Amino acid sequence: MTETYGNLINGEWIKDGETFDVFNKYTNEPIAKICKADEALTKKAIDNAYETFKNERLSVIERHDILMKAVELFRKHKEEIAQIICAEAGKTIRDARTEVERGIQTFIASAEEAKRICGQGMPIQAMPGNDEKMAFSIREPIGVVCAITPFNFPFNLTAHKIAPAIAAGNTVVLKPAEKTPITAIKMGEILLEAGLPKGFLNIVNGFGHEIGPILTSDERIAMYTFTGSPAVGKLIKNSTGIRPVTLELGNNSPNIIHHDVKDLDRAVELVVTKGFGNSGQACIAVQRVYVHEDIYEEVLEKAKQIAENLKVGDPSLEETDVGPMIGLEEAKRTENWVKEAVEQGAEIVVGGKREGSLFHPTILKNVTEEMKVMCEEVFAPVISIVPYNDIDEVFQKVNDSKFGLQAGIFTSDIHVAMKAAKELEFGGININDVSTFRADILPYGGVKDSGFGKEGPRSAIEEMTVEKVITMHI
Repeated sequence: MTETYGNLINGEWIKDGETFDVFNKYTNEPIAKICKADEALTKKAIDNAYETFKNERLSVIERHDILMKAVELFRKHKEEIAQIICAEAGKTIRDARTEVERGIQTFIASAEEAKRICGQGMPIQAMPGNDEKMAFSIREPIGVVCAITPFNFPFNLTAHKIAPAIAAGNTVVLKPAEKTPITAIKMGEILLEAGLPKGFLNIVNGFGHEIGPILTSDERIAMYTFTGSPAVGKLIKNSTGIRPVTLELGNNSPNIIHHDVKDLDRAVELVVTKGFGNSGQACIAVQRVYVHEDIYEEVLEKAKQIAENLKVGDPSLEETDVGPMIGLEEAKRTENWVKEAVEQGAEIVVGGKREGSLFHPTILKNVTEEMKVMCEEVFAPVISIVPYNDIDEVFQKVNDSKFGLQAGIFTSDIHVAMKAAKELEFGGININDVSTFRADILPYGGVKDSGFGKEGPRSAIEEMTVEKVITMHI
């Protein structure tokens, strides 16, 4: 018998009304029923978050201690949370455990940053006539934060929104992805157990097209933080007026392997494994791979061998490297994109096979920049390997994209590396690492259609606070 989960309103789990199913992404069997929040319940969540923010405050030490108590509980329940992620997201159990540990570190960093929130002194005396004045700034919580989270990292990306918001002193209305809500619900349960007072976190479940307009139209919400598709990101931005929004959207992550790469085996291993990890369902998963023509054939052969040895199947098994995609529709879309690329002249080096929601790791060659597998975000275990001759020309190809989240380049030439840092139009450039690398404590965000604003605990807290400038005549 499947368990029924409710919506979190004012510290209580409300299990009323219509429900929807959450499925095991490998077996396609229902594993839980989730109560859907209607308009009245969603507004009640906003009401409660707004009133809580107006009438109750947590001290810096209280915020820190609650987050650190949650860390203890997350560690206690680490395997349980990983098993939930494995089932509802289809992520391999090894990757699920890694995600939980990353989320724990995100909570720790957020707790530490709670103690460091401060303004700055300002040199007002530098302006004529202000010798008898002083100026400084303070940072205050922004208010009710609406957090909308994706399915691909249901623990860590939720942590990146919830933990900084609480650390900053805000209240939160969380809308998790409808395909993976159980992880977020578990996080909510643990935060309550850790001592988070009622009202500081409300969770509403349901479908974006139903709940989204209710959330974006309510002006009591002071700030929005969203991770997901560019189309939805633009809709949120256009619906929220002048209220601040942090958007972490898509990418078609480019990676360059130059002829002078110091460790070619390492570069190819990273490109392949980070392109196929989580079935390629990550905004910064390797997608476009540009390889200097001098080493192109060697890279292609090495990549093929690695991909052929990856184990595809049941994500709950320790030996599995690649599990199912989030659903059958996404696997079929990927299959169609690959078929379309082949019809346009691309060749399948390895993979190209679909079994239900499983899509086998696929490497393409002879692709062109106009193919969907290159110019759009494939969000699947598909990488395309392209030869190049001139580094300046490949920089132009890399930049010729509507996306700009992260890129990677492998080279032992410091001049090439620094030129990449300067010229590549991305929010992050990883030198001698792939686009997929992310240190959770660092600022993270993109340009162009990849969004704007920064995540990472310190950066997120800045986004979620208001800087007030204070002047004083002395």
